Amino acid sequence: MTKAKKSLKRKHSVEHTQVEKSEPSPQPLPSVRHSDEPIEKKRKWINKQRVLVFASRGINHRDRHLMEDLKKLMPHHKPEAKMERTKTLNVINEMCEMKNCNKAIMFEGRKKKDLYLWLSNVPNGPSVKFLVESVSTMAELKLTGNCLRGSRPLLSFDPNFEKEHHYKLLKELLTQIFGVPKHHPKSQPFFDHVYTFTILDHRIWFRNFQILSEDGAVAEIGPRFVLNPVKIFSGSFGGAPLWENSHYMSPSKYRQQIQLEAKHKYVNRVQQKATMEATRPGGDSYKLTPLEDIYKTTSIKKAHELLKAK
Repeated sequence: MTKAKKSLKRKHSVEHTQVEKSEPSPQPLPSVRHSDEPIEKKRKWINKQRVLVFASRGINHRDRHLMEDLKKLMPHHKPEAKMERTKTLNVINEMCEMKNCNKAIMFEGRKKKDLYLWLSNVPNGPSVKFLVESVSTMAELKLTGNCLRGSRPLLSFDPNFEKEHHYKLLKELLTQIFGVPKHHPKSQPFFDHVYTFTILDHRIWFRNFQILSEDGAVAEIGPRFVLNPVKIFSGSFGGAPLWENSHYMSPSKYRQQIQLEAKHKYVNRVQQKATMEATRPGGDSYKLTPLEDIYKTTSIKKAHELLKAK
């Protein structure tokens, strides 16, 4: 019995050593590692763009619906409550830092009529101020296009963006803000719609289309709006102006010109009435001539009278 037990123990020890040799040995830990150093983890989400989307007080209902439409199209956005008018624009950098955002979109309303849009790279800049014109939300258009919520868009830019330096800067800023990062937790891993940015009449026209097929067939989804660039600043929501649009006209000045044109129309109408009264012919122009008695008699009688007179 003792010999059998010894042989079993030898077999067990041999098998245990063979299993240990077959298993891979774990990698040794580094000899020295500081406690402050974080452990490296494999992350798929590399392009961590987070966009803070909010508005200041004073925007109307249409502008608010446009902001909500953009939030639906951007899964990488973070919402924020309305900003008070008493606060300065520099506070936005602190808001983005608290929300861990590196981009910002702010809607600023004026007089319940005009809408301005700020796009900024936080905290170093640059930032751009736009005047938003010709706004049409998804609810107003009721178009046939549709896309899955959270899907990534393709960005299509007009070739004119490569011709001038300020358009190149705007293209890069629009790409970083509207482009959904790959492997974002709230995004879908495919493309089913496309954003188009077109330059026309010194403005940027935004359209959103659904991709129907691979041959290029599209259907518009919405929303629609036109961005009229006002000024580009070197910092985030401030700093030295890098570029200013010479073709820009403020909305209040534009409305003032329309009122002046209406005033000129009234003045011209009054002047036309005065000249018409001054050049109207009087009653003397219809006074009869002394030869009207020629037509009182017939031509034959008048000829006979003339012959007799001879």
